[in-house]
Amino acid sequence: MMSTNKSEPEIYDPATEQAEPVTVTATALTHIKAEAAKQDAAIGIHFGVRKSGCSGYMYVVEVITESQDDYLEFSIAENLSVYVDKKSYPFVKGTTLDFTKKGLNEVFVFHNPNQDENCGCGESFTISSEEDEAS
Repeated sequence: MMSTNKSEPEIYDPATEQAEPVTVTATALTHIKAEAAKQDAAIGIHFGVRKSGCSGYMYVVEVITESQDDYLEFSIAENLSVYVDKKSYPFVKGTTLDFTKKGLNEVFVFHNPNQDENCGCGESFTISSEEDEAS
């Protein structure tokens, strides 16, 4: 069944689609390891999206201590993974997370092949669904 809302791709179905991995650069991995070490029993990060901002969606990255049933797991180091919830997966599949320092600021940088545009402030982004691309 195709999604009728063109701004939201369908939820990932492992029975019909092979997962494209979410990967991290060496710099991002170093940062994730440092953040995970600050929290007892950390297993990795949850990476996803939520509706927000002027363009529609915002990335979410948070250290987690347990997985959930609807998470896809992408191993990035021994005992450390990126977990993506199945609802966010269509928005972030194939994304590479990087981490950069600019002056006093440290931020994740997302190289997302699904992303169409960023808003002017850089906090949110837009994405087209497969239906939009077919139109």
